[in-house]
Amino acid sequence: MLGAPFTVEDLHSRDDWPEIEETADTFLGNATLKALGISALYGGLVLSDDSGLEVDALDGEPGVRSARYAGEHATDAENRLLLLERMKGARGKGRGARFRCVMVLARSGGVLALFSGTVEGIIINAERGDHGFGYDSLFVPEGYCETFAQLPAETKNQLSHRARALQGVIEFLSRKQCSETDR
Repeated sequence: MLGAPFTVEDLHSRDDWPEIEETADTFLGNATLKALGISALYGGLVLSDDSGLEVDALDGEPGVRSARYAGEHATDAENRLLLLERMKGARGKGRGARFRCVMVLARSGGVLALFSGTVEGIIINAERGDHGFGYDSLFVPEGYCETFAQLPAETKNQLSHRARALQGVIEFLSRKQCSETDR
C-alpha cells in the first residue's frame, strides 16, 4: 500500500526479532511499544499499528482487547459470538461502531510521528460474508449496505481505518523525502 519508493519488510516473516507484547491499555500505547521496541534494534524506519473495534452500546468495547475479547486464546468466531451476545437489545445509535487504527513511525528508538484512522459504521445482528477477518462479517461501514466481509478487498482497502491511517504515513514520508531532497 505504500508503493514506490518504499521497500517494506514484514517482521512476521522473520524469526530473529523479539515479539513485543501489547500490554498498554490504548491503541497508541501498544503501537508505541512495538515501534520503539523494534526501532531500537533496527536502523531503518519502523511502522507499527494497533487497531480494533469500538462499539457505542458497549462503552467502546472490545477496543484494545478486540483480538482477545473472549479470552487470550479466543478465535475470531468466539470474539464475534461474545460481541453479539453482549449487544442483545442494543438498537439504533447503540449499534454504532468504528474501527480505529493508530500507527507509530519510529527510528532508532525514537518516535517520529503518529497517525490514526477510523471508519464509522454499525454492528448488524448476524454475520454476513466470508471475506476478511475479525469482526468484518458484523460491521457495515457508513454509506454501504454490505459488511466488510462482503465488500471486495479493493473497496475495503480504500476505506478501512488502516488505509486512512496509512494515508497520513504516505503524506508524511512524501513531505519528508521532498524536504530532504531539496537540501
